[in-house]
Amino acid sequence: MTTELELNWTLGTPGLLGLAVAAVALLLVLIIKFRVHAFVALVLTSLLTAIAAGIPAGSVITTLTSGFGSTLASVALLVGLGAMLGRMLETSGGAEVMTNWLISKFGEKRAPLALSVASLLFGFPIFFDAGLVVMLPIIFTVARRLGGSVLFYAIPAATAFSVMHVFVPPHPGPVAASGLLEANVGLVLVLGLLVAIPTWFFAGHLFGKFVGKKFDLPVPNILDAALGNGSSKDDFKSSPSVVTVFSLLLLPLILIFLNTGLNMLGSAGVVDPEAAWVTWLRLFGETPVALLITVLLGMVLLGFRKGKDKTLIETVVDSALGPVCSIILITGAGGMFGGVLRASGIGNAIADSLQAVGMPLIIAGFLIAAIVRLAQGSATVALTTAAAIVQPAVLADSSLTAFQVATMVLALAAGSVFAGHVNDSGFWLVSRFLNMDVSTTLRVWTVGQALVSVVGFVFVMVLYGLATVLA
Repeated sequence: MTTELELNWTLGTPGLLGLAVAAVALLLVLIIKFRVHAFVALVLTSLLTAIAAGIPAGSVITTLTSGFGSTLASVALLVGLGAMLGRMLETSGGAEVMTNWLISKFGEKRAPLALSVASLLFGFPIFFDAGLVVMLPIIFTVARRLGGSVLFYAIPAATAFSVMHVFVPPHPGPVAASGLLEANVGLVLVLGLLVAIPTWFFAGHLFGKFVGKKFDLPVPNILDAALGNGSSKDDFKSSPSVVTVFSLLLLPLILIFLNTGLNMLGSAGVVDPEAAWVTWLRLFGETPVALLITVLLGMVLLGFRKGKDKTLIETVVDSALGPVCSIILITGAGGMFGGVLRASGIGNAIADSLQAVGMPLIIAGFLIAAIVRLAQGSATVALTTAAAIVQPAVLADSSLTAFQVATMVLALAAGSVFAGHVNDSGFWLVSRFLNMDVSTTLRVWTVGQALVSVVGFVFVMVLYGLATVLA
């Protein structure tokens, strides 16, 4: 933040907003017009933005690496381990087995719906990026089998993970906002589901059909890299049972849900959060640990138990990392760019100005979260920032019911997901995995996230109005 870095000069809100717009414009020009590699363009734009924002020369590199490192800390392990699990599922034939089962239950015409239902379930405890990476082999297999644009299958599923991540506890954004506004987390969870599911239907399912028809994109081959070492993909194929595939998909979900469930019970005073057995069980449910355990189990069930040579198993797991290295670096650089914008104080300056305008609190909170999101990229930061800003007004209004406070949290959550673009690491994750260029990603993912925000806010306002009438 500006107070932490003691910027060389201070830009007012108009200047900071102009700087953010100029930085995004420069980045888009470099990538779209001059075809500069996204990683190089993000690093260069981050450096120039840091200098223009007045960050002291001695703190520029620290600011860049801090944003880059913090993003990699949360993304690299999840993407790497998720890619390993996905590679084993895809190479062993597990993704095809899962595809056949889904199509037999839902039918070919409802295959995108089946993928989305699975994503909504997996998205309850699993973060957006980890869940998407694990589901991608199944999404790609379904798309290859049934034909049509990959967006027809991927966008509804990705949106399912997105709405669960932003609206539903135990994800960190709504939990943090609930704590700041003293909202009942259980009520936020129930109302969050009431908002998330219809929002997914309009902004994910229906929008996915639209973009699938508009943009005919082939299935990417990023997960189809050759194994190397003279090995063939057929060497690892074993056509595992549906039970085995489901076990590998559900295990991280169960472990992560164990972590978040114990965390909620600890906050409610049901269990002692400092008890040794609680801390150990929560450790096993941390997302990187849960995925690591699942990868090891996958090596056993899909490899050793099927009589596969240990060198072949190592080769299959290793082959997952090469194709995703570029994605991890670009995603980290996107986090770097967002980190520089946060350090410049752009989000705070805009939020403070909006707070002074004077409008209904729930609308002001939504707008504050949306503009902070546009300015600095992170949905979680936008949500917690907006919650901290409206907190005094919410806590001071004794007329607000628990239902209304819960809807306030969801209004902030809706704003925090608005129009994720080039300063959001998730934008680059989707762009690279689906092999979309930047302009297409802006028209597909950014517009889709804007729809999630607006449609979600409409449903929140319906709930808020209902609560007001019944109060």
